[in-house]
Amino acid sequence: MFGGRSFMVDDAMVVAARTGGALLVRVPRSRHDDLLARPGAHQAEMGTGRSMGPGWISVAPEAVTTEESLTS
Repeated sequence: MFGGRSFMVDDAMVVAARTGGALLVRVPRSRHDDLLARPGAHQAEMGTGRSMGPGWISVAPEAVTTEESLTS
């Protein structure tokens, strides 16, 4: 559905490794804006110009090159 491997918890997708190396990540809505401000993060879209809304961000591959960057 998202062009890569996805991982689910309690029957809900929480992260997907997308074609090209980007990550699609479900985040708490309360932290959405803070996480979106990080380098390499942007609002996730389902097709060009179709925002997935609060709670979903896309993270560029260069933003997650270390284990620490994946967990912080």
